[in-house]
Amino acid sequence: MDKILILDFGGQTSQLIGRRIRDAGVYAEIIHGDTELTDQILTSDVKGLILSGSPYSVYEEGSPRPDKKVYSLDIPVLGICYGLQVTTWENGGKVAPLHTKEYGRSAIRYRKTDCPLLKDIPDNFVSWMSHGDSLDELAPGFDLVAESEHDLPAIVENREKGFWGLQFHPEVTHCEYGSRILENFAVHICGASKGWSMDKYVEDAAERLKKQVGNEKVLLLISGGVDSTVAGGLLLKSLDPKNIYLMYIDTGMMRKNETEKVSENLKKLGAENLLIIDARDRFLGPLEGISDPETKRKSIGDTFIRVQEEEIAKHISGDYFLAQGTLYTDLIESGKGVGNKAGVIKSHHNVGTPLVEGKRKEGKIVEPLDMLYKDEVRRLGLLLGIEEKIVYRHPFPGPGLGIRIIGDVTEEKCDILREADSIYIEELHKRGLYSRIWQAFAVLLPVRSVGVTGDAREYGYVLALRAVVSHDGMTADVFDFPTKDLLEISSLITNKVKEIGRVVYDISSKPPSTIEWE
Repeated sequence: MDKILILDFGGQTSQLIGRRIRDAGVYAEIIHGDTELTDQILTSDVKGLILSGSPYSVYEEGSPRPDKKVYSLDIPVLGICYGLQVTTWENGGKVAPLHTKEYGRSAIRYRKTDCPLLKDIPDNFVSWMSHGDSLDELAPGFDLVAESEHDLPAIVENREKGFWGLQFHPEVTHCEYGSRILENFAVHICGASKGWSMDKYVEDAAERLKKQVGNEKVLLLISGGVDSTVAGGLLLKSLDPKNIYLMYIDTGMMRKNETEKVSENLKKLGAENLLIIDARDRFLGPLEGISDPETKRKSIGDTFIRVQEEEIAKHISGDYFLAQGTLYTDLIESGKGVGNKAGVIKSHHNVGTPLVEGKRKEGKIVEPLDMLYKDEVRRLGLLLGIEEKIVYRHPFPGPGLGIRIIGDVTEEKCDILREADSIYIEELHKRGLYSRIWQAFAVLLPVRSVGVTGDAREYGYVLALRAVVSHDGMTADVFDFPTKDLLEISSLITNKVKEIGRVVYDISSKPPSTIEWE
């Protein structure tokens, strides 16, 4: 099967590049950016290379470099952001920091109109920029194809060497024609055939799982959300269900009526070993007085594994694999991407704790979704026969309400947030807004605000509502909430949840903000 190799220099959207290539029907594989390009790597089915972005600047000491062989191959090469900058630097050009960094949308103006990368793409399309450096001088033999609206180099090419470069990120959904640009490269420039599909992913995943696990027991810590449910469905389809143990742990930080819903859904999947654990006291106790977000996440993550170890001893004998619904977004935001240069944005309970790392070193971690993004997981879920209402449920973080309560976490705060969030989500369903939103939730703030109810002066909590639209979770825009609905939902919450005295709406996009507050 033809494939495109992606050299990952630690960019936060490296896997997303592969995603877009796969969406075009071409198989993509990601390797470390500094991998030596031997004949074993550059097999005959490799039709092109893509150099990813990076959190580094090319002029920094220790910044990553590709094998110099990359510039003398007989296959096309595409550099994206840092991939373009490092190519410019390594081939005699100059890269310099910008006084005003270029982030977000930027219209692209053509200087040349015959570039094959831009086949069937109109002039002045809107790109998505995310860089603080720029090409100060093109490398010899390289031509300027297009500029950004800020008169900075945006696209370059050297057809003689078979190199094309983009300063923007075509892989993110906010870039117009980005998927078509990547398809133009993979299919029209590289000549790769389309032999990739989600059916193929299921087939390959089943083979990997059988090879890794064999007939041993597998325990999946399942939350009832999309990721862990689909992971459970894939495990049950690929392996003997008698060896699959699905453990749901009620942390006391779950959504309203979550435990009952999870139990019902998992039984429909055909789970033979379903373990429902009430561990509310074991989670909330250690969180007392802790306000730091990373400390909270690690505390919750450690407790997850500790509770799992305590409970598994009661229910499973012998050794076992620990399975998780980890997505690639979890890995790369924790600095666990394919390359070794990825920056840490936040730690995740299923990738960052010492206990999980210990399991990983033992080779006892199973992560069947770790090469997928959220929308791919949803497509996989439908393919596995999981109900649409479960597949399209909004994402819910592993640490639960613990990271949606800013500051210290108490049972009282969990109850307040649980009730307010339930009203919010229920109203979105009633008003036909839920399906238009990627993720919506409420956040309880560590401040109180003066208010008036009747003739009494009250001092209630401030609640923030969050709603974003996205396709993959790597970038997100604020949902354009109809004002009438927002006002009515706010009023319902303050009327029904007496502890809340004020409601605000979060209007921050990703980037620069993350979707979750912590």
